[in-house]
Amino acid sequence: MPTRLLEIRQGVLSKNDTLAAALRARFHAAGVFTLNLVSSPGTGKTAFLERTLRSLREGGHACAALVGDLQTDNDARRLARSGAPVRQIVTGGECHLEAQMIAEHLTGFDLDTLDFFFIENVGNLVCPSSYDLGEDVRVALLSVTEGEDKPLKYPPLFHSADVAVITKIDLAEVCEFDRTAAHANLRAVRPGIRVFEVSSKTGTGMQAWLDFLIDARSVPGGAHKGA
Repeated sequence: MPTRLLEIRQGVLSKNDTLAAALRARFHAAGVFTLNLVSSPGTGKTAFLERTLRSLREGGHACAALVGDLQTDNDARRLARSGAPVRQIVTGGECHLEAQMIAEHLTGFDLDTLDFFFIENVGNLVCPSSYDLGEDVRVALLSVTEGEDKPLKYPPLFHSADVAVITKIDLAEVCEFDRTAAHANLRAVRPGIRVFEVSSKTGTGMQAWLDFLIDARSVPGGAHKGA
C-alpha cells in the first residue's frame, strides 16, 4: 500500500478509536452492555437478533438496537417486531459502520434505562473488523450454510471477535456441516473463543446464549474491552 494511503487509513482508524473510546465510556456510565454483531449477508443475523431482543424483553430486560445497511430500513422494521426500540442507519454505500455513525444515531435512546444495546453491523466480513464501535463484545456469526472454513478465509474478523455464534444449526445435518471442524477452525484463528450453536427458528441453543448475556452484564468490567 502506498505510504500516503497508509497514513490516511491510520488517521481514519485513529479518529474512530478515539470516538469509540468515548462511546464505550458513555455506555459504561449508563450501565448498558453493548454488543456489535458482524457477519456476511444471509447468515441469519437479523432473525437471531430479533429472537434475542424478544427473549430479553420477555425476561424483563430493557434493550434496544441500531442496525446498519447500505439501503432500506427492512431489517429495522423486522427487529421492531420484538417490541424493542430500533433505529436504522443507512450507510449509502459504506460497507461497515463507524463510531461516528453510532454517535449520530443515539439521539432519542435513553441509555440510562437500557440493560442491553445491540448494533447489527452491515453484512460484510472484511471492513467491520477494523472499526471499534464502543462495544463490550464483538460477536462474529457464521451459518452452517456457509461452510466450516469461513474463519480461515476471513481471519481478521474472527480474530477480532470475542464470541462466535454458529447459526441455523437445525440445518447442520442436511448441509453436511462438520461442527468439529468449524469449532477447530474458529479456535485456530481465535484461541479460547466462546462458541454458541443456535437456531433462531427452533430456539435451539438460545437459552445458553441468553444466559451468557445476562451473566456477562452482571460481572463489573468482566467483558468490557475498555476496562
